[in-house]
Amino acid sequence: MTALPADPPPVAVVTGASRGLGSALAGFLLAQGFEVIANARDRPLLERTARELTRDGGSVHVVTGDVVEEATQVAVSRAVERLQRLDLLVNNASELGPSPLPPLSEYPTRDLERVLRVNVIAPLQLTQRLLPALKAAHGRVVNISSDAAVAGYPGWGGYGASKAALDLISLTLAHELREAGVSVVSVDPGDMRTATHQAAFPGEDISDRPLPEVTLPFWAWLLNQDPARISGHRFRAQADRWEVPES
Repeated sequence: MTALPADPPPVAVVTGASRGLGSALAGFLLAQGFEVIANARDRPLLERTARELTRDGGSVHVVTGDVVEEATQVAVSRAVERLQRLDLLVNNASELGPSPLPPLSEYPTRDLERVLRVNVIAPLQLTQRLLPALKAAHGRVVNISSDAAVAGYPGWGGYGASKAALDLISLTLAHELREAGVSVVSVDPGDMRTATHQAAFPGEDISDRPLPEVTLPFWAWLLNQDPARISGHRFRAQADRWEVPES
């Protein structure tokens, strides 16, 4: 009797995957059986992270480059084409902006343009480019947000504005792509002990913040939800409990 071919593993793209939340999430997805296309700017760090994540098996396909660059987006798209599917896109790469964080009234507009390019334009561009593969797989898009998007913290105006815009993009795409079977959510991961958070508080001790792995129970919960039911919602990964609001 001829054995039936095994189903191909699901595929995920994770940007900003060389460290912090991106690295933790890439490792989690590998453990769930995903093949991961990992993107970040720092080639040595990304390749070292990929080696560490695959010590116990799994496949990480490294795509180095700044996510705002068309060449990087094309390289990610080609990696997806080689694997012939895309089930999950995580737009995690983020730009904090100047450090120390300046007040918005003094924010250098050139720096703000860079923050908006990385945190708003690039996630939308990458989603647009990968949309055919996402539609074919009825895939999911997860955009990484922040509590700065809703709080108006002094000094966080540029970063917070970019994440607020990304939240609205997520909600709008969720409405527009519902009939195509593509789910879109935004996720605030909460305060974590990461290089980005340290840059926001230069010289301060942030050892009281949890490591990004604190969010892993949330990701396990999210992947087990009906994609259509959660689409359009915003979640806090470190909330006491996670619920899908009734529509």
